[in-house]
Amino acid sequence: MSPGLLSCFNMAKSADDPRTFISQISLVGRGGGAVKTLAGFKKSHHTVPDAVNAATQGFFAKLCAGELAAEAEDFFQRARAGLGYKRKEIALEVTSPAAVLAAKDFTLEIAYALEEADPASYGVTRTLHSLRNGDLLQVAEFDALFAGQFSGIVFALTKGARVEAVIDAVEGLDADMRLTVAYPSDCRQCTLTVAEVEAAVICDGATLEMRFPRNASPRELIEAFAAVRRAFALTKDRALSGLLG
Repeated sequence: MSPGLLSCFNMAKSADDPRTFISQISLVGRGGGAVKTLAGFKKSHHTVPDAVNAATQGFFAKLCAGELAAEAEDFFQRARAGLGYKRKEIALEVTSPAAVLAAKDFTLEIAYALEEADPASYGVTRTLHSLRNGDLLQVAEFDALFAGQFSGIVFALTKGARVEAVIDAVEGLDADMRLTVAYPSDCRQCTLTVAEVEAAVICDGATLEMRFPRNASPRELIEAFAAVRRAFALTKDRALSGLLG
């Protein structure tokens, strides 16, 4: 794992290398809309998808190609101009419904997809990862490039975590810890919230995602992370305090 984002979080509290339990840190932003609003959708002869399958996914890839290409090109041009990249230092590959902007300091992936629960709608996921230089987060041009883009910090866990153990640990806390947990009956994931903290931590065993109520820039997300991390550090249970370093 690249040390860039990891150095910004300063998660290690001991001599243990956090790369042994975190394989990647990403900043994630989500958006979307109605399929019929895409420029490629022609109301006169197109039908809104009512299922997600190979045929509708192929159809959707054609519909969203224009928006995806325009958005990816915009990021490419602004990154090149704002950060002074030369041709060999930045490249863009667009293969609808996804695009990858690979720069010497970071990688940005943009993915469009039909919503499983509502095929008449689509989602857009923007993922920033492989940041190779943590100092870049303090560069105004970099922060401006991604202003208002991300609402989540995702930690991919090397060995995973037992969702049931996390749930049990929270439910075993004293009420004055102000930490609560919600989960479905199959315990496939759980959502942890801390009173007076505007963020939720979602654990599915393979990843931890700290999700914030509004989109922000990379620097703003790193600053918000500190408040949630302090709340977890107050707990005495290792299953919880260790979740966020």
